[in-house]
Amino acid sequence: MKKLSLLAASITAAVLLAACSNAPKLATQSMPRSGFLPDYGLLVPISTSVQDARIWRYRIAGVNPGSYTAVILAPIYLNQNATKEVSADSIERAKATLQASMVEAVNSRGNIKIVTQPGPGVARVSVGITGAESSADSLQPWNFTPIGLAMNAAAYAGGVNSKTPALLIESKITDSQSNKLLGEGLVTVQGESFRTASGSVDSFIAMAKKAVKVALETSADPTPTGK
Repeated sequence: MKKLSLLAASITAAVLLAACSNAPKLATQSMPRSGFLPDYGLLVPISTSVQDARIWRYRIAGVNPGSYTAVILAPIYLNQNATKEVSADSIERAKATLQASMVEAVNSRGNIKIVTQPGPGVARVSVGITGAESSADSLQPWNFTPIGLAMNAAAYAGGVNSKTPALLIESKITDSQSNKLLGEGLVTVQGESFRTASGSVDSFIAMAKKAVKVALETSADPTPTGK
């Protein structure tokens, strides 16, 4: 746990809190569309000082966020199968840790209960994590599994692979009874920050925990996006 905490702290500093010194080279690329979210056309980019990250969000207009007092947290989706390098136990540990980080993020708000049954005033929150690669033209989702991508990032850093690895975190909030879409969020962590922070299952978990928190905050932001 101490090791994980130290990793989380270093990744927070290196990935999620460092201001951009210049515009990311990948900023002009199109938004990745994995199919996890119901409508990517609703998402709009938002400004961020997070290095090597891009964020898109959508929040419906005309709905009082105060009318939702509880959430159902769907099991986190992790696009990762067991491989020679990534064991089934590691995958389950990653899922459990990331699910716990979602619970922690919701509980930290103080005014939202976590429940298991749909009902009035109950929203459903779903999060999906996948890997991707950036080619010369665009960011292509689903080309890599996220933990495997982190484990193999040294190949990218060493110039073995000319493409750029990325982590995608997608989140959506729906009404638990009507399934009406209330909000969406999409966060990508790309480039040197990804390479620097990756290299093991533990470092993937630590980095993903921080990115999941950003994704949840993005989709839960009550400010309408105007779409």
